Amino acid sequence: MAKQPSKKTGRKHPLSFWTGMKLWQQIFIALVAGLAVGMIIGPPAAAIKPIGTMFINAIKMLIVPLIFVSLVCGVTSMHDMHKMGRIALKTVVIYLLTTAVAITIGLGLGTLFQPGAGIDLGAAMAIEPKEAPSLIDTFVGLIPKNPIGAMADGNVLQIIVFALLFGIAINLAGEPGQKIKQFFDWLAEVIYKLTAIVISFAPYGVFALMAWVAGTYGLDVLLPLGTVILAVYAGCVIHAIVVYGGAITFIAKLNPIRYFQGIAEAQAVAFTTTSSSGTLPVTMGCVQKNLGVSRGVSSFVLPLGATINMDGTALYQGVCALFVAQAYGIDLVFGDYVTIILTSTLASIGTAGVPGAGLIMLSLVLTSVGLPLEGVALIAGIDRILDMARTALNVTGDGAVSVLVAKSEGELDETIFNKAHVLEPEKIPAE
Repeated sequence: MAKQPSKKTGRKHPLSFWTGMKLWQQIFIALVAGLAVGMIIGPPAAAIKPIGTMFINAIKMLIVPLIFVSLVCGVTSMHDMHKMGRIALKTVVIYLLTTAVAITIGLGLGTLFQPGAGIDLGAAMAIEPKEAPSLIDTFVGLIPKNPIGAMADGNVLQIIVFALLFGIAINLAGEPGQKIKQFFDWLAEVIYKLTAIVISFAPYGVFALMAWVAGTYGLDVLLPLGTVILAVYAGCVIHAIVVYGGAITFIAKLNPIRYFQGIAEAQAVAFTTTSSSGTLPVTMGCVQKNLGVSRGVSSFVLPLGATINMDGTALYQGVCALFVAQAYGIDLVFGDYVTIILTSTLASIGTAGVPGAGLIMLSLVLTSVGLPLEGVALIAGIDRILDMARTALNVTGDGAVSVLVAKSEGELDETIFNKAHVLEPEKIPAE
């Protein structure tokens, strides 16, 4: 009697529940698990930080080639120079307007929460803040003396300017330029594939980083400055929902819930890595694949936003400026509030999207209204915790602006945007 072929048992692989999840779900679970492990283990959790450091280094490895290649492709996809100029103007104006709103929210919450009331900063150690570049120096420094050197140094603003000029030159070069354009289109596909490989390891890097943060800082450091942390986090949530969600709803006429679902992966990576530029690969993938923004618009708007859109940083500066003023018993007048808003908004153009840059700009804001720089010393102790929230807000804003610009230019695929971003059950083929 012939042996009958065995039927499939239908058993699932033990890890199928994990591999079947979407990336943002894996990242969220890793984030919560890392937080729990760090709080339980304490300082020894720092032993697994190298895993997170390797992940961050891998992401940083992508920043320069991704910004340069994606911007060149974005410019070369726009043969109409008037359209490119229009998109650039919309992008910069929206970024600066939302930054002004963010700093205003920060000042309002600083007034409401009174985070500096009852805190004595007299014992805080004085620090020597780094000197922030002037606005004129920032604009002069936009043009790289050596574009290769700018790439080696990771000078994002100079890379952006060179990429824009290079892309324009390709468009103006005629037939030879088209061959170069095709090469960059192919190169972009390779870079995007490399990005996908790196990002697939995000949950493990996120777990290690969160365990390190929770284990290193703990409740002893967080509780005394809990009001500052609460005010900054509350401000970031309010700004994301009211400003970005409102713009998506009333300006773009789209469902804000769909937007936040689509950008969730980028938010999680930004929250953990505290780097807008480092999150750029994930942000680009989210807005293109989840939200339907065209590659041309996203390749132009997002690298620019990773550099000049610092809404989270501006909001943080508002809260912290009032924290220092209240802690030292200094009353600010209306003119000081206006100065803080203008200084933070303009300074955001020169703020690099890297961890810790907010402290430099905070020093500039404090100086502009005559507040003691010694206050920065205490803020520095919880800067990493604050940086996580403000970077997540920055990235949320980058994605929102790309959707708004794409919608206004007819470059948004609403079919993709409106689809449900949920894991669909696998279809089991019939025997």
